[in-house]
Amino acid sequence: MIALIDYRAGNLTSVKKALATIGADVFVPDEPRDLAKARGIIVPGVGHFGATRALDGPWVEAILESVGEGRPLFGICLGMHWLFEGSEEAPGLAGLGVLAGRCYRLGTAGLNPDVADTTVRLPQPDRMKIPHVGWNSLSMIRTASIVDGVPDEAQVYFTHSYVAPITGDTVAITEHGEPFAAIVQRGYVSGVQFHPEKSGDVGLRILRNFVEIAG
Repeated sequence: MIALIDYRAGNLTSVKKALATIGADVFVPDEPRDLAKARGIIVPGVGHFGATRALDGPWVEAILESVGEGRPLFGICLGMHWLFEGSEEAPGLAGLGVLAGRCYRLGTAGLNPDVADTTVRLPQPDRMKIPHVGWNSLSMIRTASIVDGVPDEAQVYFTHSYVAPITGDTVAITEHGEPFAAIVQRGYVSGVQFHPEKSGDVGLRILRNFVEIAG
């Protein structure tokens, strides 16, 4: 069973449908202790980082306990941002912290000393559309189980204004004015900036990979 976390940050219907398409058994836990029966956990979400405030202490403890037991965790869009230490979108709010770094507004990487890749060119806000909405390609920079069977330059669907930094956990990058992390994985923890449930066969392949990792 895959647990799909509902913290009121977007409609879960499309994610449920995508998981049903690949034959995954899914449930939405009512309380943190329900995660004990999950083989893997998905944290989806859209909108403001402040919405993650609903994932309070008991949820954090239950999710960290699950990860500590080797059960996979997967974040989608805002859910991926929550895996990091925090986001400039809500500076006083901590993320889960299982991935190092802080998320930041698209177009500011060249001005951000916390971004690992200091070689990125300075942003050109007048030439960038924010939020970034639409299809864009993935540039694979290393292999990882979450992208098994996904070709380099595959197209996926994005809608976001904030991004995660490029670090050693980055699996694939995308560029919209500047490069940013599109897929990350560290052990059993992984995440995607785009929406796999809206990304056709490529998105379904990534979701299937996660379900297979969960066993």
